Amino acid sequence: MRCSFVALLLIACCGFAADPAELRRWEGQAKRVRIVRDSWGIAHVYGKTDADAVFGAVYAQAEEDFNRVETNYINAMGRLAEAEGEKLIYQDLRMKLFVDPERLKQQYSQSPAWMKKLMDAFADGLNFYLAKHPEVKPRVITRFEPWMALSFTEGSIGGDIERVNLNELEAFYGKAASTLARVEVEDLHKEPSGSNGVAIGPTNTKNKASLLLINPHTSFYFRSELQMVSGEGLNAYGASTWGQFFIYQGFNEKCGWMHTSSGADVIDEYLETVTQKGDRFYAKYGNEEKLLVSKSVTIPYKTKTGVAEKKFTVFYSTHGPIVRSANGQWVAVRLMQEPVKALQQSYLRTKAKDYKSFRETMELKTNSSNNTIFADSSGHIAYFHGNYMPKRDVAFDWTKPVDGSNPATEYKGLHSIDETPNLLDPKAGWLYNANDFPWWAAGKESLKKDAYPAYVESGTASARGIHALQVFEGKTDFTVESLLAAAYDSYLPWFEKPMPALIRALKNSDASWREQLAVLEKWDLRWSVDSVATSVAVFWGEEARRLAMPAARLEGMLVEEYLGTKASPALMLEALAAAMVKLERTSGSWKTPWGEINRFQRLTGDIVHPFDDAKASVPVGFTSAIWGSLASFGARPQPGTKKWYGTSGNSFVAVVEFGKKLRAIAISAGGESGDPKSKHFNDQQDRYAKGTLREVYFYPAEVKANSEREYRPGNR
Repeated sequence: MRCSFVALLLIACCGFAADPAELRRWEGQAKRVRIVRDSWGIAHVYGKTDADAVFGAVYAQAEEDFNRVETNYINAMGRLAEAEGEKLIYQDLRMKLFVDPERLKQQYSQSPAWMKKLMDAFADGLNFYLAKHPEVKPRVITRFEPWMALSFTEGSIGGDIERVNLNELEAFYGKAASTLARVEVEDLHKEPSGSNGVAIGPTNTKNKASLLLINPHTSFYFRSELQMVSGEGLNAYGASTWGQFFIYQGFNEKCGWMHTSSGADVIDEYLETVTQKGDRFYAKYGNEEKLLVSKSVTIPYKTKTGVAEKKFTVFYSTHGPIVRSANGQWVAVRLMQEPVKALQQSYLRTKAKDYKSFRETMELKTNSSNNTIFADSSGHIAYFHGNYMPKRDVAFDWTKPVDGSNPATEYKGLHSIDETPNLLDPKAGWLYNANDFPWWAAGKESLKKDAYPAYVESGTASARGIHALQVFEGKTDFTVESLLAAAYDSYLPWFEKPMPALIRALKNSDASWREQLAVLEKWDLRWSVDSVATSVAVFWGEEARRLAMPAARLEGMLVEEYLGTKASPALMLEALAAAMVKLERTSGSWKTPWGEINRFQRLTGDIVHPFDDAKASVPVGFTSAIWGSLASFGARPQPGTKKWYGTSGNSFVAVVEFGKKLRAIAISAGGESGDPKSKHFNDQQDRYAKGTLREVYFYPAEVKANSEREYRPGNR
């Protein structure tokens, strides 16, 4: 069959085989969309319908960083090895155990009509971008399909599936670990993942309006900042994970939402007693045996000469896919798999207008890995625990694999919202979550642990949680500015017990430590770019944690408590000696101010970012969240560097006031664009490093007054 001349021309010019009728349809939808880029390069997308706003939002994201958009989807669908090679085979296999394109296509076809329109617009917006930008060469996905939106429905940086251990998966399906899988070992210096969310009620604010702090701690450049507006009641602003068509953490004029990684136990492992009969496998279940479903999975992967394939036969019990073996038994993983409901919940909450309508979206019960901090213009503040919570028999320890042959381990439905931890308008007038347990969420007005099953929450206290109590409890005059100041409060509570113990050890040691003692005795436990004590404390803290962690675990203690009460003076001084060596190696002198070590640098748009001591960078005062810094900056020496460069932590920060007129301030790491040639690639770095947030342009008049350019998708 011969192609028309127009179709051939499109392929030749655009590198994208768009049907002429399809291209006309996209052009028609683009005419209903307006994108305004403000003076920071942030897209404000206006559409007649929600679908138009979705079309424009994903188009705008692709303009900013198509690579990150595509990468999120090739990861979600288990296709990274097609782009990056053999080393990612088992990461792809892990995804494909749960994400089946044929199943997603079926679920798309059965979705509500309104949702299908949004998924159609999602695919159309990205395909229109590719058609209009022939210079952009996708690594894997040359055409987006609507059902693909169901492969990535929540927005978290690490979804539930990623908790499956790659080494154990490879050992089971690869029969022997071949070193292809990523080595998963504990890193004591790894930046704590998660976020800070804080809501302040009108009783505790100067203007008698609710305030919300939005402070996700993720890898940098993980989300786009944008606004989505439609004639159908959508008007949401905030952080949207690349390629997703909803605001993941943000606000509209009436309410705001902030997600923090949850300690809820919602992923369970089942020990399956398996027998083989011929070429089939069966798992014991009560007094019977149930056939394990087997499926063939093919993983294409990139090689130097083209694309090769690795084939697997994978197995599923009634509880989920088999992911490893343990003591002769196969282990199945059970986790939430409700992509349609999850996408509905993620989108619908952006259109909520108050506590009641927001809570209604929670009834979909698909927010599996996140807690939510909420505030609205009616003066309500609320805490919602992760709201996918299976009912389970408390006779079993769900932190460990349970017996899959015992019918008593089956789920008994889902808990209602009222059966899980939640708070509405606590008398304290404030609430928070910093990825610790919710039992301190509102100070003395907090929830009681013994009122809930043990599996509801597996988290513990944290240094950030202690810090939050210090800066929010008992204060009744919060403003946007003072809430921001609290979010960047420089105190490091982790050192409260260890530092006095170190100082005692120094006083009882020989005179060789007198200079270090003099510096640390004067330290107020606060970070600062000019502080030598911060440098000494952080380097010492890292070494002390490494040395004390094994003994602290044996004692069942937090390592900071162990260091403050039980660690020997010899251990304290050994850690300091090691810290001095590392400081000298890093900076030439242990008397180096913290800001000369701790740096922010953005050189390229690469997802795995390179760093270079010889190139420009800016000092950052706030530290790793390990030490209790609410503002998080996860910095380490990078390959080939002596200075420490941040790669995660504060990625997007916003403070929102829900008064008669909404006011918000915000900052994103680096800048909005992923293109180093753009002036918006790094135009926020100085503000980011100093915690100086900029005003958010939310209302049309504000956007117009600060507009850089206005256009429709497809018009450059």
